[in-house]
Amino acid sequence: MHKILLTGSSGFIGSNILNSFSKDYKFYILVRKKPIKTYLKNKNIKIIKFKKYNSLNSKLKKIKIDTVIHCATHYVKDHKFQDIEKLCYSNLIFGNIILENLKNLKASKFINFSTVWEDGNAKKDNIENLYSAYKKNFSTILSFYKKNLKKVNFYELMVYDTFGNNDQRKKIIHTLKMNYHKNKSTAIISKNLYMNLLNVSDIINAIELILKKNVIPKKYSITNTFYIKILDLIKIFNTQSQKRLKVKWLSNRKIKYKIYPYGKLNGWKPRNSYIKDIINYIKVKKNLWL
Repeated sequence: MHKILLTGSSGFIGSNILNSFSKDYKFYILVRKKPIKTYLKNKNIKIIKFKKYNSLNSKLKKIKIDTVIHCATHYVKDHKFQDIEKLCYSNLIFGNIILENLKNLKASKFINFSTVWEDGNAKKDNIENLYSAYKKNFSTILSFYKKNLKKVNFYELMVYDTFGNNDQRKKIIHTLKMNYHKNKSTAIISKNLYMNLLNVSDIINAIELILKKNVIPKKYSITNTFYIKILDLIKIFNTQSQKRLKVKWLSNRKIKYKIYPYGKLNGWKPRNSYIKDIINYIKVKKNLWL
């Protein structure tokens, strides 16, 4: 059975990867906190606990895997002094420890997630914040290991905005969902906000392609092919639902964040039904499987 070392298993994308693939793949997940009970019952999920990053090195020397999927991250849009240490350890040092162990792990594939904030508003290397600076620096570190580990295929998936099952993040779509069921109004920065959205299942499909196919190792843009204006999305929802979304618009200014175009992943494309998916996601009060 194909063995995968997964970081960030409690996060949005990581938890969806586990839920989608743990029937057919053997997972080793790295956790610092108490693992979710569902994981303990799955015979295909091996939990590796560690308290400090220094202890992780010795634990990694005891396993052999085929693929690393590195989802772990710590996001802060506007950092404060007390955020620096966690930003550095989560987005830089943690992944570096795993990269240093790749040769011993015998992995043939390393899949990393990057962010559009590394190339802000479609401008190459236009760092938007300290979080994206660490993510960009990790990509530089990846380049070093690419050069020195010829037997490992390295993939970077650049993603933007997502939604779907098990989403606990304070993103617009999830906030709309929560307030919809609480009969509350949602404050949105502008009615002319243009959003580039993907169902998390699209991310899963991209991962599956890399796991199963002979994909050229490089950096890929995993984003939608078009934007939707948030005002239009609200209007569509309200025409298809007896209960309406309540929104407080904070401005009329046009906001459209451009995305730097990396390579297209052959065989992958976003779902055509993503607007329908958003509507269904908001309407269903509970759609968590954990």
